[in-house]
Amino acid sequence: MLRCADGSLYTGWSSDLERRLARHSAGTASRYTASRLPVELAMASAMPDRSAAMREEARIKRLDRRSKLALVAAIGTSDAPGPVEGQGGARPA
Repeated sequence: MLRCADGSLYTGWSSDLERRLARHSAGTASRYTASRLPVELAMASAMPDRSAAMREEARIKRLDRRSKLALVAAIGTSDAPGPVEGQGGARPA
């Protein structure tokens, strides 16, 4: 999950978190974040595979803002460093 300059939160997933974050920071990953630069990584969580990452992204997107902020406070980026385990691993970001 990203925190945008206007304080909004952007939720997505990626199999290469560092590359995806660089693209968001450059304004080339999505129209939403491009118009709200700069962005910062607020939360990342490793998932076993792409399917799990997509399910988690959908679950997070259904949360209200207060719940998303609580999730960010609880998880943050402590799970962000290092490679994703398993073939096709992905991270919601």
